Amino acid sequence: MDTMRDRFIAITSQLLAEEPRLAVVLADISADGFAPARRAHPDRVINVGIREQLLIGAGAGMALTGMRPIVHTFASFLVERPFEQVKLDFGHQGVGGILVSAGGSYDWPAGGFTHMAPGDVALLDTLEGWTVHVPGHPDEAEALLREAVDGDDRVYVRLSLQANREARPVDGSTGSTGFSVVREGRGGTVVAVGPMLDNVLAATGGLDVSVLYATTVRPFDAGGLRRAVDAGPGADVVIVEPYLAGTSTAAANEALMELPHRVLGLGVGRAELRRYGQMEEHLAAHGLDARGLRERITGFLRG
Repeated sequence: MDTMRDRFIAITSQLLAEEPRLAVVLADISADGFAPARRAHPDRVINVGIREQLLIGAGAGMALTGMRPIVHTFASFLVERPFEQVKLDFGHQGVGGILVSAGGSYDWPAGGFTHMAPGDVALLDTLEGWTVHVPGHPDEAEALLREAVDGDDRVYVRLSLQANREARPVDGSTGSTGFSVVREGRGGTVVAVGPMLDNVLAATGGLDVSVLYATTVRPFDAGGLRRAVDAGPGADVVIVEPYLAGTSTAAANEALMELPHRVLGLGVGRAELRRYGQMEEHLAAHGLDARGLRERITGFLRG
């Protein structure tokens, strides 16, 4: 299986030939992958070098002219480092664009904490009007990207090396912004976001719980969560996200504010793990492998 980033490069290169207003802005990351597209479309594939503030400003400037920019680099350099430009150049100026990240929370541990961005979605949560997609498979990444290219709003697509074994439908006919029901139960509800689904399914095997799957976390599917909770006698909800733990607990609490409920947010902890290791070791250290999730989910549901 190709990676989400491989698929992004291939599909975007194809879309450049089909969509004359589409442009790609890079900051060295993935520049080699886009080299053929840059030769074919030198005026619409721009590499600004390692200048992340300029990366965002150039993309927003293109949007002001009516173009549909895709702005791409590692998540830490796309959202965190140039955050003021994201806030002002896109949000304050009221223009749309597509931010596509790579690297996720700890995809390349050898790069150190500078290349990790567990707080990216929480940071975008402070801004108005961003749609946030977290695909769990390259096929889902492709579908969500194609959908974003067709629009004019502000979209963040968070790509990762971690992926589920199988893709789930996320096209417009099924409603990409809604949570899908993967498993039904009556002892609680577990929301698995993007690449967390396989580990959540393994962790909840044999448990009487509903499992929902989310590839779009903003807007938050409040109605889908309420429907899942209403199907059972209790309102115990666990949200498993591949970024900062608790990022979506406020949204879940707001969705369930008229019901007695408890919400547990699982994800990446705030403590920096300085012995960087491998991605699988980070998953285990944050309790996001199947074993860690099983212990935390069952402990919460028994409480």
